[in-house]
Amino acid sequence: MRPETEDRWLFATLAAISVVTAVVSSLGAPLVPSIATRYDVPLATAQWVLTSTLIAAAAATPAIGRWGSGRLRRPVVLGALGVVLAGAVLAALPLGMGALIAGRAGQGMGLAVAPLTLAVARDVWTGDRLVSRLSLLSIATVAGAGLGYPFTGLVAEHAGIAGAYGMGAALVAVTLGLATRFLPRQADGEPQQVDLASVVLVAVGMVVVLLAVSQGEAWGWLSAPVVLLAAGGVVLLAGWVLRTRHLATHGGQPLVDLRLAGRPGVLGPNAVAFALAVGMYGLLTVVVLLVRADGSAGWGLDRGAAAAGLVLVPYAVLSVTGSRIALRVARRFGAHLLLPIGATVFASSMVLVALRHDTLPQALVAMAVGGLGSGFTFSSLPMLIVPHVPREETGSAMAFNQLLRYLGFSVGSAVTVALLEVYGGDETAFRATVLTMAGICFLAGAGVALGGRRTPAHT
Repeated sequence: MRPETEDRWLFATLAAISVVTAVVSSLGAPLVPSIATRYDVPLATAQWVLTSTLIAAAAATPAIGRWGSGRLRRPVVLGALGVVLAGAVLAALPLGMGALIAGRAGQGMGLAVAPLTLAVARDVWTGDRLVSRLSLLSIATVAGAGLGYPFTGLVAEHAGIAGAYGMGAALVAVTLGLATRFLPRQADGEPQQVDLASVVLVAVGMVVVLLAVSQGEAWGWLSAPVVLLAAGGVVLLAGWVLRTRHLATHGGQPLVDLRLAGRPGVLGPNAVAFALAVGMYGLLTVVVLLVRADGSAGWGLDRGAAAAGLVLVPYAVLSVTGSRIALRVARRFGAHLLLPIGATVFASSMVLVALRHDTLPQALVAMAVGGLGSGFTFSSLPMLIVPHVPREETGSAMAFNQLLRYLGFSVGSAVTVALLEVYGGDETAFRATVLTMAGICFLAGAGVALGGRRTPAHT
């Protein structure tokens, strides 16, 4: 094969990994109400088909990033795609709710492996071609989610839940074949060590805490199982923090360096990243439930899975648009304005949902506004964090920020349904849930705005 052709196939392969993993990760949200009906489980239980994916991604992303940082990059990417494929197949089989959640957790590896496509691009290309292809790969992830939601929703509406996950398995199988053929067989550098104990502490700690939150209304908030789960999860997460500090102090290599989190200029972006991640999946969850609900609780548009997927398209499109506008604002007025603007715009989208949610166009407008706020916020995080950390610590700082985002996604996914139940499930509860999430985003934006502009410690 000619070098030019090989080059195009490699880029197509990297783009396929980014798009397909985003599509597969999007197989959760529009299908949650259908899964609750099929398996006769509460919405809080069905929501775990989304939450489990995000928790797996949160735990796996730092580990896969370290393992794939050198000569093991190719086997790490192929192995992770193999896990995604196995997860999609498991989710497609009629083996019960437990198997479906386990399969969805396996699909979370797709979110963890997508950043490695950027590392491959940095190894292969330089100059303007590298800049262009990094930009296209970054957009491919967002575009994949935007295309994945309506596409998978449409498939689910005509072929059922098994058909949607079967389609995902087929896409991953093709992508795995391309990666096996075209990924470079060599990469410079040695793989970094991974603290597997920290991976377990983060994953199990988040699972038990969110399980307590999601089941609190059904089991009783002061019942022994809920209290024990919540306490156990807090202990596990506290153990991770202590272990991380111990490793950092004694020359070890922690999963992420928590010491960077509290630095001036870094704390604010990290806090907003977590809060907006909670709000993002809060908005995503309530809008999908709004579109799918039959109106018996006083709210709901009673539409199918395809319509639920459609409302997420403007979010993905406006996220890309928002990131482009954010770059212009940063160049003209300074990057310090982006987080307050992004948080305020995002919170405004939730207020719109609370005030007007009687028609599908209203939901589409709210999601478009949310996408604009998301684009402002998440595109600004690297330019805000990187100047405040030494060059050699940039990777660790951004890894921690990514971890916070995935943890925030997990919390937003589980807590939103729990709030709906706590508030009573009716029209008033729907408004209260959305406004609670909006308040979190408003407070985060106000906090970082009051913090003012910081002078970078390092450039």
